[in-house]
Amino acid sequence: MASFYPLESELAQKGFASVCGVDEAGRGPLAGPVYAAAVILKPDCELDGLNDSKKLSEKKREELFDKVIEAAVAYKIVAVDEKTIDEINILNATMLAMKTAVEAVNADYALIDGNKCPQLSIPSQFVIGGDAKIKSIAAASILAKVSRDRYMLKLAEQYPMYQFEKHKGYGTRLHYEMLDKHGISDIHRMSFLKKYLEGKNNG
Repeated sequence: MASFYPLESELAQKGFASVCGVDEAGRGPLAGPVYAAAVILKPDCELDGLNDSKKLSEKKREELFDKVIEAAVAYKIVAVDEKTIDEINILNATMLAMKTAVEAVNADYALIDGNKCPQLSIPSQFVIGGDAKIKSIAAASILAKVSRDRYMLKLAEQYPMYQFEKHKGYGTRLHYEMLDKHGISDIHRMSFLKKYLEGKNNG
């Protein structure tokens, strides 16, 4: 297990009984939704193997997904689709997903991974690299990442020509090759493909 800073325990000692960790998955891909999760864990909760989801294998993330849900006092996973991302931009879509997740778990304090907090009705603070530092944020990162990956596998069945099962919508060489071959689908983020389209038009 990663060596986490006991910020949840410190906040509990200050009177905050329900501290949630919040993280997102899928800000960067060219296709599909962005996900966010909020998780409240007991301050003394110990989850063997818990770490930043990016540092875990897919198999380990899948194992921890069920353990996090079982251990959580409360949790919520929220997706904001690619149409909304194009309408309000990826930052605002991410903040919307986080805000919706936090509001669903009835927390009284929120710890947000990254360098910006959504507008919340409860106290909050952001923690840069929080998914490797704060236990509840690491738990949220696993729920968000696994949920999004599972959804992209479903999209891979609906849109097999793009091979989403291999790249989960990220801008890999394979993904761009499939875009060249098959064009843009209705689950691609048009706002993320402007440079690609300009290059095609200028080519």
